[in-house]
Amino acid sequence: MERLNGEFRDREKVMKELKKKDTSLLKGYEIFHNYFRTHSSLDEMTPNEKCRIEINGDNKWIALIQNASKFIE
Repeated sequence: MERLNGEFRDREKVMKELKKKDTSLLKGYEIFHNYFRTHSSLDEMTPNEKCRIEINGDNKWIALIQNASKFIE
């Protein structure tokens, strides 16, 4: 969680500020942090890999979005 907050702060410095509190940028960073970014404390695995959650497909972003869209009504 601490690293995720640091990533938000780093991005916010470049953007000067977040214009909206409900921006999708924050959720995107959370998804990136948990599904795509490896963590040294997890032996260079992503949190989803550590939890044995698999994302199958050539493009993991697209596969994740397609899987999530199945649950949206």
